[in-house]
Amino acid sequence: TGLLQKTIGKCIEKSGIGLHSGKLTTVKIWPEVARKGRYFDVSSNTIQASIDFVQQESPLCTTLSKDGFAVRTVEHLLSALEASGVDNCRIEITPSDPHERTVEVPILDGSAREWVEAIEHAGLEDATDENGDSCEKMAPFVEEPVHVRRNDSFVAAFPSTEIHFTCGINFRKVPAIGCQWFFSHPFNRWSKC
Repeated sequence: TGLLQKTIGKCIEKSGIGLHSGKLTTVKIWPEVARKGRYFDVSSNTIQASIDFVQQESPLCTTLSKDGFAVRTVEHLLSALEASGVDNCRIEITPSDPHERTVEVPILDGSAREWVEAIEHAGLEDATDENGDSCEKMAPFVEEPVHVRRNDSFVAAFPSTEIHFTCGINFRKVPAIGCQWFFSHPFNRWSKC
């Protein structure tokens, strides 16, 4: 990509209630060295923010789990980190009950806005590895169409020189949400504008 990996400029701390658990948790996002990626720290247990750790049965939220520890409702926080360009960080989650093995990211205002604002306030810095070397960002790409369907949900990706997003939701049981669609303008997340 020609761009360097980034981390946050200083620690971010937010506390709030989990949407599904109703429990108070505190999240601290710490700067991390290059090539470490984004990962959760739950009671000194590490769970990478990776599809490899997605728990299969997790209604209405995404749960990452490993070795008996789990983090629920990670979507808004991880989306904010990706959209803001944070490649490397340690996400420490402290539950109100220190014996909890499953924790939940606070829902805050129900969007990623508060996370994005906190990241913007903290700023970004070039992430260097343990030897002090800069590392280039990894850029995902799709070589052929891919789609996954599960019940009434699906996701699809197609090869393209530009990035476009189209997403929709249809919550018939919740009229306040209802049916909504979003279409992005083409953009290149890794351009050197």
